[in-house]
Amino acid sequence: MLQTLHQTTGVGCGLSETVTCLCWSFLLGLSVALLWIPGAAGSALNCHKTCICASNIVSCSKMNLTGVPTELPPYTVVLDLSYNDIARLRAEWTPGKLPKLHNLLLSHNGLHFLSSEAFLNVKQLRYLDLSSNKLRLLDEFIFEPLAHLEVLLLYNNHISQIDRLAFTGVNSLQKLYLSQNQVSRFPLELVVDKSRLEKLILLDLSSNRIKILPTTELQALPAWIKNGLYFHNNPLVCGCDLYSLLAHWYIRKLNSALDFKDNYRCFLPPPAPPKTQVGVFELSSDYMNCSTFKQTDEEAFMEQTLTLSCDTKHKDMSKTWLMPGNVVVSAGGNQTAKVLPDGRLQISPVRPEDSGNYTCFAVSEAHNETLYVVLKVHNFTMNAGGDTLNTAYTTLVGCLASVVLVLIYLYLTPCRCFCCPNRVKKGGEDSIHSSMISVTPTHDDPTLKTELNRHVAFIDSKDLQGQNGKLNPNGDDEDLDEEASMLGKGRRKKSVAESISSVFSDTPMVV
Repeated sequence: MLQTLHQTTGVGCGLSETVTCLCWSFLLGLSVALLWIPGAAGSALNCHKTCICASNIVSCSKMNLTGVPTELPPYTVVLDLSYNDIARLRAEWTPGKLPKLHNLLLSHNGLHFLSSEAFLNVKQLRYLDLSSNKLRLLDEFIFEPLAHLEVLLLYNNHISQIDRLAFTGVNSLQKLYLSQNQVSRFPLELVVDKSRLEKLILLDLSSNRIKILPTTELQALPAWIKNGLYFHNNPLVCGCDLYSLLAHWYIRKLNSALDFKDNYRCFLPPPAPPKTQVGVFELSSDYMNCSTFKQTDEEAFMEQTLTLSCDTKHKDMSKTWLMPGNVVVSAGGNQTAKVLPDGRLQISPVRPEDSGNYTCFAVSEAHNETLYVVLKVHNFTMNAGGDTLNTAYTTLVGCLASVVLVLIYLYLTPCRCFCCPNRVKKGGEDSIHSSMISVTPTHDDPTLKTELNRHVAFIDSKDLQGQNGKLNPNGDDEDLDEEASMLGKGRRKKSVAESISSVFSDTPMVV
């Protein structure tokens, strides 16, 4: 062997130099081998052997690379490193900046380590594919430099922990795929108001280990977020709140519930047998007897301000409202309804004639959507305390008040003259009440006795008719005196009460 080495290299190796020669021979052979291996780690980019370069696209897929090639051209827009053996993505994987790099594909690499500074030189990324690797956790601020990132693929990893600040700074993110991992906590911080990602329209958490969902918070989300919120194929615990949530989404025809209706399953709680799994949409009748979900209509009271929502499945749509009778709500029109800047319809004040069907037409460049709202206006108002005063109650109170007033008038008024026996009437004083009610003379004055000693005569109503044929019960004194003289009676001045009594009485009153 030493002789062969001596003949090949021209280098003599004595006995004392045997070990040294062997070392040099090993290093020389290793160097030659590395020159022939196309997947050498950290090797310079070779667009003829290790990668395929097409203008601004560099594809190094399925080249058995253990590291990212160096000397990538700064004009690279798409870099495909999928299906290799790149296990670690260090901060220095690209020594220089790649300001035009928009797409980075690192799927199927066995990647298990991401440096916190791995993306400092590629801040213009729009699309990042880290799927089908061996990532286990997402540290805080790991994606913070990627302010322009729109799509992030993390599915089919081993992710079990997601730091609440892992996606801080990724304000342009629209689609996040986290399915087929080991996530056990729903990352509510991604969709709630304060910390939510403003442009996120798709969050895929399907096929994970989530058991409990924050159903109240999820139900309050806008429809355009719920439309892209997927959590099927999780070991969910059955409950009527879960059924109500998904039934509502299904009625609204949201894609997340409509497309994967049969994939939403849950485990029945005790006393059911352990690990009994059923379909969520079967809970309304067969198992837990959950109340069938019905979408409620809007209700309002008179004089209040009401806002109707046009909660569309897609964001940033132009919205037009039709009132009952197909009346278009126009800006500046003489209407009690107006369309707010966010597309909602405000009615102020609400009137009974505002009841009916309202239609919202939402239009964008790629989508059309129509929503219907049925409004019922109660015919009474609501005060600040929330108590209602129905008109029926008002009528009842009025009737009770009238009855009380009548009772007060009948029983609590001052005493009449006829019920006061101690009061002596003066001569010539006679009340209407006494002349109509009293049939027995109670006067002690002799002159009054003589005056009252006469017969009562009935007078025909024809004699009391006036010029126009109308009855004149209060006839003149002279006409009455003439009638009395024809009957041979003495002349007396009749009171008004006596005239009325004579005309309308059927039974003669002996006075």
